Amino acid sequence: MERQKGRSSKATHNRHQRRKLEEKQITVPQTAEQYFAMSKRSQDEWNTVVQVISKMGSGRVSLQEASRELGVDPRKVVRLGRTALRKRANGRYAAKTTNRLLRVLVLPTNDGLREITVRDSKQASQIGKYWAAVQKYLQTGDISALKKIRRKWITDADGKRTLLLKDTGELDRLGSAGVLCFESLYAKAA
Repeated sequence: MERQKGRSSKATHNRHQRRKLEEKQITVPQTAEQYFAMSKRSQDEWNTVVQVISKMGSGRVSLQEASRELGVDPRKVVRLGRTALRKRANGRYAAKTTNRLLRVLVLPTNDGLREITVRDSKQASQIGKYWAAVQKYLQTGDISALKKIRRKWITDADGKRTLLLKDTGELDRLGSAGVLCFESLYAKAA
Protein backbone atom coordinates (compact mmCIF):
# COMPACT_ATOMS: atom_id res chain seq x y z
CA MET A 1 0.00 0.00 0.00
CA GLU A 2 2.78 2.40 0.90
CA ARG A 3 4.51 1.65 -2.37
CA GLN A 4 1.49 2.65 -4.46
CA LYS A 5 1.12 5.85 -2.49
CA GLY A 6 4.72 6.77 -3.32
CA ARG A 7 4.19 6.13 -7.03
CA SER A 8 1.01 8.15 -7.07
CA SER A 9 2.77 11.02 -5.35
CA LYS A 10 5.65 10.83 -7.84
CA ALA A 11 3.26 10.82 -10.81
CA THR A 12 1.45 13.83 -9.39
CA HIS A 13 4.77 15.59 -8.86
CA ASN A 14 5.82 14.89 -12.47
CA ARG A 15 2.48 16.13 -13.80
CA HIS A 16 2.86 19.27 -11.71
CA GLN A 17 6.40 19.84 -13.05
CA ARG A 18 5.22 19.41 -16.67
CA ARG A 19 2.43 21.92 -16.11
CA LYS A 20 4.86 24.46 -14.66
CA LEU A 21 7.18 23.95 -17.62
CA GLU A 22 4.31 24.42 -20.09
CA GLU A 23 3.23 27.61 -18.34
CA LYS A 24 6.73 29.03 -18.59
CA GLN A 25 6.97 28.25 -22.30
CA ILE A 26 4.44 30.84 -23.44
CA THR A 27 5.86 34.33 -23.43
CA VAL A 28 4.27 37.68 -24.10
CA PRO A 29 4.79 38.47 -27.81
CA GLN A 30 5.93 42.01 -28.56
CA THR A 31 6.10 41.74 -32.37
CA ALA A 32 4.31 39.88 -35.14
CA GLU A 33 7.46 37.82 -35.70
CA GLN A 34 7.45 36.68 -32.06
CA TYR A 35 3.75 35.86 -32.28
CA PHE A 36 4.10 33.76 -35.42
CA ALA A 37 7.21 32.03 -34.03
CA MET A 38 5.03 30.71 -31.17
CA SER A 39 3.47 27.26 -31.42
CA LYS A 40 -0.17 27.06 -32.51
CA ARG A 41 -1.13 26.14 -28.94
CA SER A 42 0.73 29.14 -27.51
CA GLN A 43 -0.88 31.45 -30.07
CA ASP A 44 -4.30 30.11 -29.07
CA GLU A 45 -3.50 30.63 -25.37
CA TRP A 46 -2.27 34.18 -26.02
CA ASN A 47 -5.39 35.01 -28.05
CA THR A 48 -7.56 33.66 -25.24
CA VAL A 49 -5.72 35.77 -22.63
CA VAL A 50 -6.26 38.89 -24.77
CA GLN A 51 -9.95 37.99 -25.21
CA VAL A 52 -10.39 37.57 -21.44
CA ILE A 53 -8.93 41.04 -20.83
CA SER A 54 -11.08 42.54 -23.61
CA LYS A 55 -14.19 40.89 -22.15
CA MET A 56 -13.32 42.25 -18.70
CA GLY A 57 -12.93 45.77 -20.10
CA SER A 58 -16.01 45.86 -22.28
CA GLY A 59 -18.52 43.90 -20.27
CA ARG A 60 -17.79 44.71 -16.63
CA VAL A 61 -17.07 41.04 -16.09
CA SER A 62 -14.75 39.76 -13.38
CA LEU A 63 -11.48 38.03 -14.16
CA GLN A 64 -12.87 34.75 -12.82
CA GLU A 65 -16.06 34.96 -14.91
CA ALA A 66 -14.29 35.86 -18.15
CA SER A 67 -11.60 33.22 -17.57
CA ARG A 68 -14.18 30.53 -16.85
CA GLU A 69 -16.21 31.49 -19.90
CA LEU A 70 -13.18 31.31 -22.19
CA GLY A 71 -11.60 28.30 -20.50
CA VAL A 72 -8.31 29.71 -19.23
CA ASP A 73 -6.75 29.79 -15.77
CA PRO A 74 -7.10 33.30 -14.25
CA ARG A 75 -3.52 33.03 -12.93
CA LYS A 76 -2.30 32.66 -16.52
CA VAL A 77 -4.25 35.78 -17.51
CA VAL A 78 -2.64 37.73 -14.67
CA ARG A 79 0.83 36.42 -15.50
CA LEU A 80 0.67 37.13 -19.22
CA GLY A 81 -1.61 40.16 -19.25
CA ARG A 82 -0.31 41.95 -16.16
CA THR A 83 0.39 45.19 -18.06
CA ALA A 84 -3.29 45.41 -19.07
CA LEU A 85 -4.64 44.79 -15.56
CA ARG A 86 -4.76 46.82 -12.38
CA LYS A 87 -5.27 45.48 -8.92
CA ARG A 88 -8.09 47.16 -7.02
CA ALA A 89 -8.05 47.97 -3.31
CA ASN A 90 -10.16 44.86 -2.66
CA GLY A 91 -7.45 42.67 -4.24
CA ARG A 92 -9.41 41.87 -7.39
CA TYR A 93 -8.16 42.61 -10.87
CA ALA A 94 -9.80 44.96 -13.36
CA ALA A 95 -8.88 45.67 -16.96
CA LYS A 96 -7.27 49.03 -17.68
CA THR A 97 -9.21 51.25 -20.07
CA THR A 98 -6.50 50.92 -22.72
CA ASN A 99 -3.64 48.51 -23.18
CA ARG A 100 -0.76 47.72 -25.50
CA LEU A 101 -1.21 43.95 -25.81
CA LEU A 102 -0.35 42.53 -29.21
CA ARG A 103 -3.30 41.28 -31.23
CA VAL A 104 -3.33 39.70 -34.67
CA LEU A 105 -6.63 40.52 -36.33
CA VAL A 106 -7.96 40.24 -39.86
CA LEU A 107 -9.22 42.98 -42.17
CA PRO A 108 -10.93 42.63 -45.53
CA THR A 109 -9.07 44.19 -48.45
CA ASN A 110 -9.66 44.22 -52.20
CA ASP A 111 -7.46 41.10 -52.36
CA GLY A 112 -9.34 39.18 -49.63
CA LEU A 113 -8.58 38.96 -45.93
CA ARG A 114 -5.31 40.33 -44.55
CA GLU A 115 -3.82 39.71 -41.12
CA ILE A 116 -2.86 42.87 -39.29
CA THR A 117 -0.96 43.13 -36.02
CA VAL A 118 -1.99 45.91 -33.64
CA ARG A 119 -0.58 46.87 -30.25
CA ASP A 120 -3.25 49.33 -29.28
CA SER A 121 -6.59 48.36 -27.74
CA LYS A 122 -8.20 51.41 -29.37
CA GLN A 123 -7.16 50.19 -32.82
CA ALA A 124 -8.45 46.70 -31.98
CA SER A 125 -11.74 48.18 -30.80
CA GLN A 126 -12.01 50.18 -34.01
CA ILE A 127 -11.50 46.99 -36.02
CA GLY A 128 -14.24 45.30 -33.97
CA LYS A 129 -16.66 48.17 -34.68
CA TYR A 130 -15.74 48.03 -38.35
CA TRP A 131 -16.45 44.29 -38.51
CA ALA A 132 -19.81 44.83 -36.77
CA ALA A 133 -20.68 47.48 -39.37
CA VAL A 134 -19.65 45.16 -42.21
CA GLN A 135 -21.78 42.36 -40.79
CA LYS A 136 -24.76 44.69 -40.39
CA TYR A 137 -24.40 45.78 -44.01
CA LEU A 138 -24.08 42.21 -45.31
CA GLN A 139 -27.09 40.98 -43.31
CA THR A 140 -29.45 43.92 -43.81
CA GLY A 141 -28.08 46.07 -46.63
CA ASP A 142 -28.00 49.02 -44.19
CA ILE A 143 -24.90 51.10 -44.87
CA SER A 144 -25.45 53.59 -42.03
CA ALA A 145 -23.09 51.82 -39.59
CA LEU A 146 -20.30 51.85 -42.20
CA LYS A 147 -20.87 55.57 -42.78
CA LYS A 148 -20.58 56.26 -39.03
CA ILE A 149 -17.04 54.90 -39.02
CA ARG A 150 -15.08 58.06 -39.63
CA ARG A 151 -11.63 56.53 -39.49
CA LYS A 152 -10.39 55.44 -42.90
CA TRP A 153 -7.15 53.77 -41.83
CA ILE A 154 -5.88 51.34 -39.23
CA THR A 155 -2.25 51.70 -38.20
CA ASP A 156 -0.57 48.39 -37.43
CA ALA A 157 2.18 47.64 -34.91
CA ASP A 158 4.87 48.50 -37.49
CA GLY A 159 3.32 51.89 -38.28
CA LYS A 160 1.91 50.79 -41.66
CA ARG A 161 -1.54 52.06 -42.53
CA THR A 162 -4.24 49.76 -43.90
CA LEU A 163 -7.31 51.20 -45.58
CA LEU A 164 -10.68 50.15 -44.16
CA LEU A 165 -12.65 48.74 -47.09
CA LYS A 166 -16.00 50.54 -47.35
CA ASP A 167 -16.77 49.92 -51.03
CA THR A 168 -20.13 48.14 -50.88
CA GLY A 169 -19.60 46.42 -54.23
CA GLU A 170 -16.34 44.91 -53.02
CA LEU A 171 -17.89 43.95 -49.67
CA ASP A 172 -20.75 42.25 -51.53
CA ARG A 173 -18.25 40.33 -53.68
CA LEU A 174 -16.24 39.17 -50.62
CA GLY A 175 -19.44 38.35 -48.71
CA SER A 176 -20.78 36.26 -51.60
CA ALA A 177 -17.47 34.39 -51.70
CA GLY A 178 -17.99 33.48 -48.02
CA VAL A 179 -14.88 35.35 -46.92
CA LEU A 180 -16.57 37.82 -44.58
CA CYS A 181 -17.90 36.05 -41.52
CA PHE A 182 -17.53 37.63 -38.08
CA GLU A 183 -15.38 34.69 -36.92
CA SER A 184 -12.81 35.95 -39.46
CA LEU A 185 -11.96 38.84 -37.10
CA TYR A 186 -9.25 36.83 -35.36
CA ALA A 187 -6.19 35.67 -37.20
CA LYS A 188 -6.31 32.43 -39.13
CA ALA A 189 -3.60 31.11 -36.82
CA ALA A 190 -6.00 31.50 -33.88
